[in-house]
Amino acid sequence: MSHITYKIVEHDGGWAYTVNGVFSEPFPSHAAALAAAKRAAAEQRVPGRTEAIEYETADGRWHTETAAGSDRPDTDVEDKR
Repeated sequence: MSHITYKIVEHDGGWAYTVNGVFSEPFPSHAAALAAAKRAAAEQRVPGRTEAIEYETADGRWHTETAAGSDRPDTDVEDKR
């Protein structure tokens, strides 16, 4: 199982959360950024449906795989404030 950490940081004159170096939109307060990060982290853990996916690789070949809806990451929110 993979693990995702949402980190609360100061950003663009306000607050945001970041995951793997990617920033969320800015929030006007620390509390708003923290609440948004907690919501996003919780949504990441919700199982979905198992579905077949198809995609084409750079060499033009098509592949079909099964994406398990229960394969959800473990998440947490890190707030060093």
